[in-house]
Amino acid sequence: MKRILAFLLTVVVLMSCCAFSAFAEDVTDPGFVDGKFTETRHITVEVYDRGTDGGKTDPTTNVYAQYIKDGMLERYNVEVEFVAVGRWTEVEDVNNLLAGSTAPDICYTYNYPTIQTFAGMGAVLNLTPYLEAYRDQLTNLWALLGDDSLVFYDQDPDTKELWALESLLAQTARINTFVREDWLKKLDMEAPTTLEEFEAMLVAFKDNAELLLGDDADKMIPYTTSYDIGWRNDNMAVSFVPADVEDKELYINGYDDRHLLYPNYKEGIRTLNKWYNMGLVWKDFAVYGSGDTTEDNNLKAGFVGAFQHNWDYPYRNGEESIQSNLKRAVGEDAGYIAIDPFANDAGAHLKFMGNAVGSDRKIFFPATNDEPVASLMYLNFISDPEVIKFLQVGKEGVNHNITADGAYETIAATGDWIMNSGMNIDYTMLCNGLYIGEATDASTALGYAPTEPRVIQAAIDAAHNDARTVTAFHCGPIASESDVGTSLSEKRDAFLCQAVVAPEDQFDAIYDAGMEDYLASGGQAIIDERAEAYAKYYGD
Repeated sequence: MKRILAFLLTVVVLMSCCAFSAFAEDVTDPGFVDGKFTETRHITVEVYDRGTDGGKTDPTTNVYAQYIKDGMLERYNVEVEFVAVGRWTEVEDVNNLLAGSTAPDICYTYNYPTIQTFAGMGAVLNLTPYLEAYRDQLTNLWALLGDDSLVFYDQDPDTKELWALESLLAQTARINTFVREDWLKKLDMEAPTTLEEFEAMLVAFKDNAELLLGDDADKMIPYTTSYDIGWRNDNMAVSFVPADVEDKELYINGYDDRHLLYPNYKEGIRTLNKWYNMGLVWKDFAVYGSGDTTEDNNLKAGFVGAFQHNWDYPYRNGEESIQSNLKRAVGEDAGYIAIDPFANDAGAHLKFMGNAVGSDRKIFFPATNDEPVASLMYLNFISDPEVIKFLQVGKEGVNHNITADGAYETIAATGDWIMNSGMNIDYTMLCNGLYIGEATDASTALGYAPTEPRVIQAAIDAAHNDARTVTAFHCGPIASESDVGTSLSEKRDAFLCQAVVAPEDQFDAIYDAGMEDYLASGGQAIIDERAEAYAKYYGD
């Protein structure tokens, strides 16, 4: 009887193992032999079309696109076709492509809830089995992202499903505060170092509009912002966040990357409301939506005294940059410099920096992708350090010169060699920020010709001063985040704009009502689920 029971138990175990094996997903491609496809494969790849944002070449066919096409065909026998997606409408465009089952084989988006939503509907491939099966062929990918914890950053701790890879944020600077250096000199003022001094500077700009702008005095804008209040005023707003707040609280309340739910954030928006009612803020900021060029045109024409934006924003795009246009319109002395005036309760000029992984684009394969292995090899190809270097610095003598100490000094390129995005980040989708080895640091300040290196270095220093990076807790996907998608971001933008333009005595009522609606529309559910997930994986 014991022998019979032992035999039956063995049979049951073997049947269980066979059943498991039968359901295990075999993702190997028999046509991929010795690191190359025996027959030519074809894949489609998303690339941003930035339109008016410095876009001067066709992103699907320019020299950088062709470099990738030639390299993929030679290395893997894979034909690459680029599919342009609007940069400023990317969430809507990607949603429509996924819904219509016409998405490119390789997609990326800044909006992870979009991926989660479609993954829940079976419209996105689980990357885990592919990464595991082809690990030995993905040496560049692993070297770029570092280790398993970064490659599998978004993997569900329980199911082991992975819907996207996170791009590496090679340079973690986010936002700077910029001011017209020539206006400070005209008014014999020092760059402000406190919130109070910054406000006094804005008042001085307004009061001296005729001196600073002459016949265009009525166009004076002491401070400009956009409908995206959270991003465009972050340095000032987070200066109100208490210095002793713990990373746990910042994670639980950190769904919104504009830091809306951080403690005391409201007081930063109250300050902006005060400035608006003092006539210091561009009165029409809320009228113009994403991708509109009106604000940039104001900056280029010389009507604006100060603003907050991406850490290098006025210096991007060479001769077409805001800085270059401003100098042509006003004079060589005109220009923006980065300053760092906003301190928190501990006296630190706090900036919340993005994590190296988890703060940038998310790369995923739609379920309609019938070439997942070829697509994976594409990611490995664009993770090659030499490929990244060429795409980021271009051709010597055309895009850059090499200095005596080995740094890359950019040249304002022309024709088909113009890069539509800074350092071609639209092609280096797994890497955002200069990533060229030992020459990186020395090259960064030289990478924005014709803007002076001292101006870029000041922006680098300001952006990293007193920086804080919140711990990247791995708590798995938060289901409630996919339920609301982009709707919460739209609600946030709307009520913050309403709060800024409100009469001061109505600010609290409008802000509080907007926050209440935000929380009731899914924000509180995300907070609650994040708190539960944190407790599950990290305890107290």
